[in-house]
Amino acid sequence: MIEFLGLCVQNLVKSVKYVTQVRFSSVLGQAAAISYDSLPISLIIAFIASAVIAIQISKQFLMSGAETYIGGTIAIVMIREIAPGFVALAIGARAGTAISAEIANMQVTSQVDAIKTLKVDPVGYYFAPRIIASAITVPMVVLLAELVGIVGGMFVSEAAIDLHPARYMNSAWLWISTRDIYISLLKASIFGALIALVCATQGYSTHGGAKEVGISTTRAAILSTVYMLIADFLINLIFYIL
Repeated sequence: MIEFLGLCVQNLVKSVKYVTQVRFSSVLGQAAAISYDSLPISLIIAFIASAVIAIQISKQFLMSGAETYIGGTIAIVMIREIAPGFVALAIGARAGTAISAEIANMQVTSQVDAIKTLKVDPVGYYFAPRIIASAITVPMVVLLAELVGIVGGMFVSEAAIDLHPARYMNSAWLWISTRDIYISLLKASIFGALIALVCATQGYSTHGGAKEVGISTTRAAILSTVYMLIADFLINLIFYIL
């Protein structure tokens, strides 16, 4: 994993050098493939996660007389951790594996070698649009997921313990801080860039045939999840503990 991390860093440096040459149409196309197509599953996951949290805590909070804190608790959990983490996992599973499979297929069919003959850096050409698109658009999906999660928790809390929506939203509004939202969007941007970088690197490292493409895609899903969780831990350590 350390060797692969070094390879990812090298590819990131090459991609940064290629940023000024990236076409807007390429970034727009990758944004649609990565984030827009992942929007439905991301919002569904956010709603279900908030609904489960609301079911788990609503009755316990009611018995202890703390039902006014339900909205704030769900809002903080969704913004700080659930929305950015779950959305990144969903995008990694859907779009990240597609990135890896696409580039791996180009590698094994010699399309990458054809790009090299045109004196174009294949790392910059393939990586930069995907990294830029992910870093910009994944926070947008996370922001929508946070909204859906908070509103979903409100409906479930009302159905479970008859909590008035005004009390729920007032609690959520009092607990939410702009700092948490900024950190959440920063997380989402880092996760998005990390998913694109790791999955593209894994696909670019593929050699062999169709079997290796499948193996590489599976490995990309695993590695992107592991690196994302490590990044999540480090970000939380920096902003909420240190």
